[in-house]
Amino acid sequence: MMRLTPMVKNILIANVGIFFIQAILSLPLSDIFGLRVIFGDEFAPYQFVTYMWIHGSFGHILGNMFAVFIFGPMLEHVWGSKRFLTFYLICGIGAGVLYGAIDFAETLDLKNDTEAYLQDPNPEDFEIFIMEHKLPGMNVGGLAGLADEFHENANNAAYINETKSVVMTIYDRLTNIPMVGASGAVFGILMAFGMLFPNTQLMLLFPPIPIKAKYLVLFYGLYELYAEFSRMPGDNIAHLAHLGGMLIAFILLKIWQKNDRRFY
Repeated sequence: MMRLTPMVKNILIANVGIFFIQAILSLPLSDIFGLRVIFGDEFAPYQFVTYMWIHGSFGHILGNMFAVFIFGPMLEHVWGSKRFLTFYLICGIGAGVLYGAIDFAETLDLKNDTEAYLQDPNPEDFEIFIMEHKLPGMNVGGLAGLADEFHENANNAAYINETKSVVMTIYDRLTNIPMVGASGAVFGILMAFGMLFPNTQLMLLFPPIPIKAKYLVLFYGLYELYAEFSRMPGDNIAHLAHLGGMLIAFILLKIWQKNDRRFY
């Protein structure tokens, strides 16, 4: 195993330190520094940088920092500390920007549908809204019953106000979830490792079998694509950010390879 390098060490210390400070002092760092939907009231441009230094759980930070610890030192040894840090930041920020742009486009439909319903609440549009914008764990049966009752009492102010409240709750829940974590940068590191050391044999933990780095990268990329387009209820992982980190890494390495003959 390669010896721990200076910048990898600093990245580990920064992430772990922030995580334990947040946990011990119960600071709402995720709410402040997590990446929000671009048109949201709590969005700030600095979140494209800060989100990647915040983690929501011990398992989350353990997985990300383990990957940095395993794959980072070889990259820093090849590039040097300055270029490794530059790469890490560009992948993390770039993944956040790509995720934010796609999330903006997807969430804009929700915003428009919410505003349209609040302007003209009616049973037909309420039923369409709750079917198209489902919350993880949402009581679909209960809302379907409310929709049926609303159909029978379309002019009842109580039902109108209740459905407006449901619509606003769904909107707030779906647009008020901050994205946090260094996964975009980590997947960038994984992509770089696979490109620079494609035939390096790695030993998986589960199952304990050897695999070449290039195949591991391919597997992760395909899995993230599958997970994004067949998203299961309750899956709140930002798969697009992972793919964004890999894409940014690929582009950046190709640029460096073209402009720097000593890159490898």
